[in-house]
Amino acid sequence: MEEDARYLKKKIKPGVIDVHPNENTIIINFEVEATILGDAGIAMLGENKSCQKAIKIKNLNSNTDIKNLSQLIVEKCSLLHPTKLPELEQLLFYMQTRKVAINSASVEQEMERIRKQATQFDDIDEIQEKADINELESYIDLLYDDMKTKVKGTSLILQLARNPDNLAELVDNEMLLGALSRVLREDWKKSIDLCTNIIYIFFCFSSFSTFHTVLFQYKIGSTCLQIIENELKRFEFWTEELDKKKQVAIKEKTEEAQKSYKKSEKKFELVIHKQEQLLRVAVYLLLNMAEDAEIEFKMTQKDVVHLLVSMLSRKSLELLILVVSFLKRLSVYKENKDAMKEIKIIAKLSHLIPNESDILVSIVLRFLLNLSFDADIRKDIIKAGMLPKIVAYIGDEAHRVFALCILYHISVDDRLKPLFSYTDIVPIVIHILQDNEEGQLDMELMALCVNLTTNAKIATHFAHDLRMLLRQSLKNKDSLMLKMVRNILAHDVPEKKQILGSLNEIVSLMKSNDHDEVVVELVAVLAELNLPEIDFLQLVNTYDLVPWICGNLTPANNVANDIVLEVVRFVGNVVRNSECAQLFAEAGLPHTLIDLITAKQEDDEIVLQILYVFYQMIFHKSTRDKLIKESQAPAYLIDLMHDKNTEVRKMCDTTLDIISEYDEEWATKIQYEKFKWHNSQWLEMVTQGLEPEVASCDDDYLPRDMMMAGDSTADLLFQHEQALRYSRPPYIMDGEYYDGENMSDYEGEDELHPSYFGGPNASLNEYMEYERDMSFYARQGFGMQHHQDQPGYSNLDGFTRTLENWHLNR
Repeated sequence: MEEDARYLKKKIKPGVIDVHPNENTIIINFEVEATILGDAGIAMLGENKSCQKAIKIKNLNSNTDIKNLSQLIVEKCSLLHPTKLPELEQLLFYMQTRKVAINSASVEQEMERIRKQATQFDDIDEIQEKADINELESYIDLLYDDMKTKVKGTSLILQLARNPDNLAELVDNEMLLGALSRVLREDWKKSIDLCTNIIYIFFCFSSFSTFHTVLFQYKIGSTCLQIIENELKRFEFWTEELDKKKQVAIKEKTEEAQKSYKKSEKKFELVIHKQEQLLRVAVYLLLNMAEDAEIEFKMTQKDVVHLLVSMLSRKSLELLILVVSFLKRLSVYKENKDAMKEIKIIAKLSHLIPNESDILVSIVLRFLLNLSFDADIRKDIIKAGMLPKIVAYIGDEAHRVFALCILYHISVDDRLKPLFSYTDIVPIVIHILQDNEEGQLDMELMALCVNLTTNAKIATHFAHDLRMLLRQSLKNKDSLMLKMVRNILAHDVPEKKQILGSLNEIVSLMKSNDHDEVVVELVAVLAELNLPEIDFLQLVNTYDLVPWICGNLTPANNVANDIVLEVVRFVGNVVRNSECAQLFAEAGLPHTLIDLITAKQEDDEIVLQILYVFYQMIFHKSTRDKLIKESQAPAYLIDLMHDKNTEVRKMCDTTLDIISEYDEEWATKIQYEKFKWHNSQWLEMVTQGLEPEVASCDDDYLPRDMMMAGDSTADLLFQHEQALRYSRPPYIMDGEYYDGENMSDYEGEDELHPSYFGGPNASLNEYMEYERDMSFYARQGFGMQHHQDQPGYSNLDGFTRTLENWHLNR
């Protein structure tokens, strides 16, 4: 049959065109059909094989001309037929617009590349002999000879260890492992090549977690830490020596000194190159072993964090990637993070970005993300000047997500937000938003924008594109972008009037949308529009908003709290118009709000906004009487007058003061409640111990028409204080007290009872009344420095002092 085979026929069948998941590469799938033909042209043997061709696209960016690039690829690649041009253009456009992030897989690929390059040493290349597993015993014997022979023996064993198929046999050879660990402990200081070879042999074992127990048994991790520490000290010593020779060369300026310095510099570079190879392998071995949490904890106990941070100043890219990766893994534990913070790791990390290596930048950003959960480290990032560097990576799709997360953490701190205004974050973000007008935006990006727009200065910069932001948010019904617009409108920006043209669209979408997160932001936008140009009455009537608003504020409808809050805020904005306020009052809004304040009494923000609505409605004559006389709003205001929330108390006091000016009946009730609250502790003491005696006061002390059946002590004392205030003349003049003897100097129309001034015949109740009234007039500002104004004074102190004085007079 072989003699008859004369011809080989090859046929190529084009297949599917695809793109690489992580790289800018076009993958062309095709099938090769090979057929062997005889003399007569008859197929004697055939075989099909699936193949791929990768076309890497360099420098693909947003400015690349896709059409011309597609035409060029089709012309140069024989596997692509011109009919594939539209499909190729579509794939290239996809690659141009997709978000390619450096994922864990690509990082692992780079780490694998570093592992393969970690021991491409000159000494190994010089050994021409090929290692054989059957000669392992002879290689072990070489470990007992001189230094050069030991280096050769370890190099041959390393060749065997590089093949994963040999690891099981090597790990079972206790003589080999014992000899290698012994030589490493005894001779690692004598030869850096020997040390590197042995550590790399153990590194091959560390690549498989099943062999970690063997490494732990021979204390390889502890030995590596010791070696790294010593090599770092060597590096410091060599650097100092080289600097001294450089200073001598500069000072003497002789040819001999210059030659000596250059010779030392070359030697230094050679030694540093070998040292970095050693450090690479040692750090990678420890990184592999750190997969075990217990071993990682022991490493941290031996200050591995300090050693790793010391290597951040090295220039080897592979070493830096390994060091930062190790630090990133350690940073997930609080103790390690605190240790890094103490040694100012951010200052030593800042020079690593920007960097030409995307892998290193990605790992550094991930590491910073872990650290940025700490508030002090966020401040260190700012102090190190890294904020503009991180902001710049927002425009890079490969690093955007991690950069946004770091910036989001920084933006949480209100004290750091203003610093963003000194970066290019606003134009970068606006450019991204414009490029993704119809696409889905990153959640991290919008969260950052929401935080930043709470700052007035940054919101002012974003306000220049307010029209575009509103149009895009309404088009895509994007709740986060609407929240961003809402935050901008919360500040006094001149661009706020640009919203007027979209007012009808906002209201229409608010009533028709079913998504609560969109509705709440639309209502919030309306709540921020306090512009005099807006005719709220026409808006309310045109879209019949009164039933919609009342329905959302009715507690029985169980509307989400966020929507309820924003609707109340919107109502507070609308009822500033007197006609709108009357419209809502006639629709029963005050009663609805009272029911709502009862249902939401634990939510201080909702309560405060409801009080603001009452405050606005009090100002209008058309709604004042409905609110005061036809609802229980004043009573609820009195109940909330002493709320624990300061803002609620202020709003209640302001509204109640206005009510007191227009309604005398409520003014008396409000004054009575304030009196009870102010004297609550004193009244409680009187009520518990002295109420029977108070009730039996004589006529001169307490008028009979005040002693009504069922009156409490607080009622009696309050009525008596009112009587004293309006019937008795003041008895305090020129800031002094007057007693009964010199009272004749005062020319008053009425006589006061002598016992009122605390004379020897005064009863306890009379003495207490005297002290209480003295305290009252002192509080009214008659110029007296009464004891109650002194620090630390309480009603109980005054009551005790009153009893003591009464006993002394008796």
